[in-house]
Amino acid sequence: MITNERDSRHEHLCHVGRQMMTAARTAPKGKGVDIIEVAMVTGDDIKTLSDKMIAMVEEHGMMFFLRDAENILSAECLILIGTKDQPQGLNCGHCGFALCSSRSKGVPCAINSVDVGIALGSACATAADMRVDTRVMFSAGLAAQRLDWLKECKQVYAIPVSASSKNPFFDRKPKQ
Repeated sequence: MITNERDSRHEHLCHVGRQMMTAARTAPKGKGVDIIEVAMVTGDDIKTLSDKMIAMVEEHGMMFFLRDAENILSAECLILIGTKDQPQGLNCGHCGFALCSSRSKGVPCAINSVDVGIALGSACATAADMRVDTRVMFSAGLAAQRLDWLKECKQVYAIPVSASSKNPFFDRKPKQ
């Protein structure tokens, strides 16, 4: 039997995506408290996310969302990684407030932010080990957050995954 790489690419990249989700889940967490949520987006849901990104441009005017919306259509899957808002009670002041209890509504716990960053790094390192193309995208993550795809998460980032002769997520031209 002969299997062409193109015929097995989607299945392979979804497998890599699942490994990335495991890497995000097992990444170290502040105080050992796991408030990370992770999911994989495939198929028509990628187009739904792209459409949401385009619609959001009217709201905030950030034109790079248009470029990124087109860009994610080259992905076989996207990994979403987000964190719930749960102050860790360390009173560390990293959020800008001396006490967790004095933190203003909407200000994220810095430890939660670090946790999602470490999870993103672990997922991307796994993808790099598997030699697939990725890029962390704030834009696609914010659109997924607005779609409420990761329930209760206040910070969501997306990682599109691809395998092609050139990484489609870099050297991108801005949309006019």
